[in-house]
Amino acid sequence: MRALCAGYGEENILHDVSIDVARGAFVSIVGPNGAGKSTLLKTIYGLLTPRAGSIVLHSDAGEQEIAARKPYRLTALGLNYVPQLANVFPNMTVSENLELSARLLGKGARAQIEDIVQMFPLLYERRRARAGTLSGGQRQMLALARALVTNPRLILLDEPSAGLAATVVDELFERLTEITRRGTSILLVEQNARRSLAASDYAYVFDMGRNCFEGEGPALLDDPKVADLYLGGSRRRTPSDEPVESVHHRT
Repeated sequence: MRALCAGYGEENILHDVSIDVARGAFVSIVGPNGAGKSTLLKTIYGLLTPRAGSIVLHSDAGEQEIAARKPYRLTALGLNYVPQLANVFPNMTVSENLELSARLLGKGARAQIEDIVQMFPLLYERRRARAGTLSGGQRQMLALARALVTNPRLILLDEPSAGLAATVVDELFERLTEITRRGTSILLVEQNARRSLAASDYAYVFDMGRNCFEGEGPALLDDPKVADLYLGGSRRRTPSDEPVESVHHRT
């Protein structure tokens, strides 16, 4: 996407945001609360109409401008979104959740579900349980599996580790890495900045609706300016600050 601007009411939240997600890449967006991270995902997925800029999806049919398309059309094109909350149907069983998501696939639905469930064996064990009875970590795994059964090219994930125990977070990031190895790209918004930067092929640091830093995830994790401003250092940027610098600083 290029020069994306979006917001609510009369206020812009995103200001000239530009990011790239390569095929099979694990890309993270980190930054303080209110930086515009979740707004970006909602704009990409058609839940918020951009006010300027372009969003291009690369598919087998070539490049397609997808800004402001309806979410169900984007899912059919190979883009899926997992929100932080309300990401499963609690009164439906695990199997019913997966089957509902796979309806786009037609005759190939059963085989795709069986393939995805192999990544989440606990979901198979609890396939007849209602989703509302699952633990927080199990619900997140189900939400991720639901997104995967549509065979997407790119998954947008909003704060998937929020409220999860450390051991469950470990398992979650193992699954995310496995997903990218299978060729599906991930764009992750995450408050656990250290963990997501360490796992990412590439990452962007947002503040006040702008890209402030970008680069390989582990390199940003080791950048002293990023650590000082965004990873528990002494302060964060204010609008009056001079632009911070890094090997991949965005202006």
